[in-house]
Amino acid sequence: MPSSALTAAHPLKDVASSDSALRRFLHGLPGVDAVGLEGRAASLGTRSIKTTAKAYAIDLAISMVDLTTLEGADTPGKVRALGAKAVKPDPTDRTTPATAAVCVYPDMVAVAKEAVAGSGVKVASVATAFPAGRAALDVKLADVRDAIAAGADEIDMVIDRGAFLSGRYLKVYDEITAVREACGTSARLKVIFETGELSTYDNIRRASWLGMLAGADFIKTSTGKVAVNATPANTLLMLEAVRDFRAQTGIQVGVKPAGGIRTSKDAIKFLVLVNETAGEDWLDNHWFRFGASSLLNDLLMQRQKLATGRYSGPDYVTVD
Repeated sequence: MPSSALTAAHPLKDVASSDSALRRFLHGLPGVDAVGLEGRAASLGTRSIKTTAKAYAIDLAISMVDLTTLEGADTPGKVRALGAKAVKPDPTDRTTPATAAVCVYPDMVAVAKEAVAGSGVKVASVATAFPAGRAALDVKLADVRDAIAAGADEIDMVIDRGAFLSGRYLKVYDEITAVREACGTSARLKVIFETGELSTYDNIRRASWLGMLAGADFIKTSTGKVAVNATPANTLLMLEAVRDFRAQTGIQVGVKPAGGIRTSKDAIKFLVLVNETAGEDWLDNHWFRFGASSLLNDLLMQRQKLATGRYSGPDYVTVD
């Protein structure tokens, strides 16, 4: 179920009452110490974990994957194969957990929904003129409604980065709330910031709070379509934001790093960030996801190595 909005009595309820009030709140957030942030992310990334903990972490990471295909050449056959892989990532080992979701374009939602039927795997759809977000609001909302009508359980929307970077925060807020309303109780909403285009850590912090205030169920780093996607530092910053937002509002919001996370080693580093920053409550696929395509294959190869003592090589797993 989608998270609750702020109640009328909540002290943060009025921060979006006007453009000036929202600007004042967002620019009043503490500035980010870039050196400190990157140093902490790097330090947490060096932690080693024992074999038993590694096996648990790999299975947890598999269960958190939003297995994704977002290409112009996507076909129903490719999406069906992706759905089958999401449900049974390793057909030779029934103990392998399913992934959290498959993520596709709106016109592939119905195909994906049929492919994962009865499994518990969710269908996420990008929307709102993904990846650039350059369309009129009515077009964006039609995109969302089409995806939900086709059966989408989750909507991954993109913010208007042009509006955000030019300081039109209320416009961004209003678009998110409109999409939130279109999702209703049918779909959880992930809000993509495209952190690689936001230029500064201060902007990433502001976007995180803006998204959460507007009703995001998840905040997400990236589309995976630009040069800089998820990094340990920008994900750490977003994890701090959701932790602090829950402390102030009582509302828990998820985090989804996407793009550039390709190996088990990478995934485990991100799980350490989650545990050490937001805490154990976020170590669950209801609150943390990986947006990825190739990551799952490496997790499966590492999983088999732990079980058998040897690598099977990439031929062991199916090609996305």
